Amino acid sequence: MSSRQWVVAGSVVAVLGVAGALVAVSAPWSDEASSGPSATATSSVPVAAPPTVDAAGLVASVPHRAVAKIDPVRLADGVVPPTNRWYSGLVFGDQPQPVFAEPLSFGLTESGFTIGLPTPTVTDKTIAAPHVPAVTVDVGAASARISAADPVSVTVEMLDGSGAVLGRVVIAEGSPFVAFTAAKDVSVRTDGALTATPDGPATAAGERWAFVGPSFDSGATALTDGETATWYALPDAPAPAAAATLAESATHPVTGVDVAYGVDADEASTTLTYRTADDGASAHVLMPHHTVGEACDLGTYPSVYGDLRLCAGSTLVSTVPVQRPAGAFDVDSLTDDQRATLVKSLKEEIAVTPAFPSDTYFGGKSLLRAATLIGLAKQLDVDATELTKTTLATLREWGQPTGCEQRDARCVVYDEKARSIIGLTASFGSDELNDHHFHYGYLLAAAGMMAADDPTLVADVEDVMDLLGEDIAAATPSDEFPELRTFDPYAGHSWASGTSPFADGNNQESSSEAVNAWNGLGLWAAASGQKALETQAIWLLSTEAATARDYWTDPTLPAGFTHEVVALNWGGKRDWATWFSPEPSAMLGIQLLPLGPAQLSAGLGVTPEKIRASVAEAAPDGYDVMFGGDLLGYLALAGPDDASKAWTELESLPATAIDDGTSRSALLAFVASASASAASAGSSG
Repeated sequence: MSSRQWVVAGSVVAVLGVAGALVAVSAPWSDEASSGPSATATSSVPVAAPPTVDAAGLVASVPHRAVAKIDPVRLADGVVPPTNRWYSGLVFGDQPQPVFAEPLSFGLTESGFTIGLPTPTVTDKTIAAPHVPAVTVDVGAASARISAADPVSVTVEMLDGSGAVLGRVVIAEGSPFVAFTAAKDVSVRTDGALTATPDGPATAAGERWAFVGPSFDSGATALTDGETATWYALPDAPAPAAAATLAESATHPVTGVDVAYGVDADEASTTLTYRTADDGASAHVLMPHHTVGEACDLGTYPSVYGDLRLCAGSTLVSTVPVQRPAGAFDVDSLTDDQRATLVKSLKEEIAVTPAFPSDTYFGGKSLLRAATLIGLAKQLDVDATELTKTTLATLREWGQPTGCEQRDARCVVYDEKARSIIGLTASFGSDELNDHHFHYGYLLAAAGMMAADDPTLVADVEDVMDLLGEDIAAATPSDEFPELRTFDPYAGHSWASGTSPFADGNNQESSSEAVNAWNGLGLWAAASGQKALETQAIWLLSTEAATARDYWTDPTLPAGFTHEVVALNWGGKRDWATWFSPEPSAMLGIQLLPLGPAQLSAGLGVTPEKIRASVAEAAPDGYDVMFGGDLLGYLALAGPDDASKAWTELESLPATAIDDGTSRSALLAFVASASASAASAGSSG
């Protein structure tokens, strides 16, 4: 059934038609999903098939215990708790938090919701654009709950005092629209100085806003079951077609977002399809890391990440340079003196490797450190027999599915309420679903490296390692796990907080440990012969590595922000700050560890001057500082002379300046690999 729609946007008052019924949601990669609205960008990279995983069978292999410290208080029955999302603050905690769906911000109120268009302010250490309500919508609700969730969009049910559904609000990253579809007769009130007048723009809080719905009588709109009202922001410097394109697109409310990916020899691609209620074309915006597609010249919106370009169409396709998982350093070009230095360091560090911790974070870091030493020992013909035995035994201990029936450490359980794998010895809030990709990435990387030529290890640990991979990166949703728990395919990077109890949205600090997570997933996939999982891991690794450079280590920054890197990115804020230290070395160092072979891409496309400036800011008085070894490794990416300096400094660097997730030997090998890569690039150029 169609209804007549009022469009309130500037001096435009038009009448359009829109279908009121919602269409069925199609799954990603299905034939139905591929025949949606027209695309605004294309890619020659073929769409990959996701891994086929028996999530229920895997979950059944480990003990089930209620150990997670989360409480999804605003979640409909049957919905898997969407932790680590940009919108997790809507779901958890006593009070809902504002969330940031570029270009808009959104907040729940006691009777409805508010919408904002965040505008950044800049200080020397912070770029901030908090949620400032510009439009307030009252639907007469008494409460709200999340009824559908995917990695890019969320559906919020507005409930009356009896718990009946009044209607559903859909917000999505990259969408300039917020749509409310009634589930019964509802009176909606819009406040914010947005009025239907024949002269002058419709404005709210100084920004341009527009509305599409069946009526707009002094801000009042009457909706019947199935009818939709949509609010949206008009861009800065709009193209002549922008207002009409947005007005038309607003009549096709977004109902969810499908995610697909692909990998070829040169590129990794992400495809996001904004599903609409009637398959009509929508519109979307691009973040700076997105490939610019066709029809993306309609104007821009402000954001803490830079201007967001507005595009017509329902499909966002973006590509990044492909990066493949790597577990070994290139030490073939070492001089005799360098080889002797590295062998001496390797023997010393193998001999004094400390006992492995038992929590998921430091335990995982220590195992990857050991696996890296063992790998170097094989390359350089150094004996590591005892360390190999200890490392394999510890990995098998971690990989025992029923381990938690016998002990309370080095083992995992499945929490049915949280729908997550939890290590019994938690750290850094891992039992609150924080940082799972950081923790599990270390374990997966260590297992992948040690199992590369050991099929018996694969057989012994595969159930647990597959569970860790499914927990952080399930390619498709199931009753046991959410789709892509930690990775945000629109933002191109992961989010670290499980419940996101913050007014600035979710956040991620250690971009390099996120890169390490997907490198680890890829190493495990290769060792265990899971080709589809390996393809997915390459997509995740390539995309996260690219955004780690774009938004953390080599960002484009506004005037007034006086630092070289951004240490902590949020939905609505960017900081030169960390959770754990105010030291300058921490700001860059946390973007580098564990500085394995995957981090060699940290210098891709970054000028030598930028690398040197970042390191100089982090260590102005020398490298005997927190993460000093990692800073020297990063410096080596600037050029041959810098690599030579880094090698010399590393030879005598105090052990206290070397992070416990790496070793002097690994850092020397990183410098050697950086030099080899630079020489190879020079000869090919």
